[in-house]
Amino acid sequence: MRRAALTTYFLPRDLHPAAWWAWTLGLAVAASRTTNPWLLLTILAVVCHVVVARRPDAPWAAAFRIYLWLGAVIVAFRVGFRFVFGGAEGQTILVRLPEIPLPAWAAGIRLFGAVSAESLLGGLYDGLRLATMVICLGAANALANPKRLLKALPPALYEVGTAVIVALSVFPQLAESVQRVARARRLRGGASGGRGRRRRVRVLRAVIVPVLEDALDRSLKLAASMDARGYGRSGAASPGARFVTGSLMITGLIGVCVGVYATLDGSTPRFLATPVLVAGLLVALAGFRLAGRRVRRSRYRPDRWRLPELVVAASGVGVAVVLFATSSVDPTNLNPSLTHLSWPLLSWPPLLGVLLGVLPAFLSPPPEHPYGAVPAAAEKVAA
Repeated sequence: MRRAALTTYFLPRDLHPAAWWAWTLGLAVAASRTTNPWLLLTILAVVCHVVVARRPDAPWAAAFRIYLWLGAVIVAFRVGFRFVFGGAEGQTILVRLPEIPLPAWAAGIRLFGAVSAESLLGGLYDGLRLATMVICLGAANALANPKRLLKALPPALYEVGTAVIVALSVFPQLAESVQRVARARRLRGGASGGRGRRRRVRVLRAVIVPVLEDALDRSLKLAASMDARGYGRSGAASPGARFVTGSLMITGLIGVCVGVYATLDGSTPRFLATPVLVAGLLVALAGFRLAGRRVRRSRYRPDRWRLPELVVAASGVGVAVVLFATSSVDPTNLNPSLTHLSWPLLSWPPLLGVLLGVLPAFLSPPPEHPYGAVPAAAEKVAA
């Protein structure tokens, strides 16, 4: 019985997209609580390992590499800003650039000047934290099927969810278009020829124009298919009911945003954290309930939450919980000081908490192969 349950557990299938989003949001929240480079690099390693092990062979999974490049650009920009807008906070001055004088109305802003090592480290830590959060969201786009996520949304959010899903799927589609255009150019022998500026302009025209044309064609086809399926229709609710429903949802979402920000920012007053978050959730749920009554739609084979989905979601939430608990016990390890230049310290509790996020790479079923082939991991479990 146990052997059959284990074999069924690891059968190749696509997990519920909300489980992957819960996992990645948990890691992103954990990254927002720390500027320790060792923890941030560990989170990046965990995310990359899980994506490589569990991403499907689908168009939206090919865009994860672009998110990695985007993260590198974010880090470079944050460090570069310290050079451009001055970074003399600290005693260890590395370089003194010519300072550009600014008028009196721009007091407090400085262009170039002295740059200290403490300021550059601060920019590096902040950029690495932001890049880690962006890469975590890119992992969600690479692992979760956006079309199945739209199907799993509650009826009250189908209109907003449609716009969100389309926006989330644009970036992966552009990545797929770039790869397809580059592959076609190589097959036609267009990857070489010419030199210098003329060649770069030719390559830019040969890649950008087909990619934009393909993106426009896909957008038109998506709009036509959604229009044929009834998206964008207006319900039969009265103007008063629409006003009440919209007011509840907007008020609730504002309360949720304020509560989440107060929860993540430790310097915000505590009465704006949990009370406002809970009140916002209750008001938003009331608005969703009223809005869902006027939406009638059917679901074909709705996605179910099973044990692998719970394991994946719990691992991401567990990482966030451990980082929250650690930040209240020993905050110096999560946010190293920039006053004295030294290697950042790292303790075991937050490190072990971050390593909880790697569990989906081993305790979740492999993705379903588009051609029906069984991956090697599933064959070993079945054997």
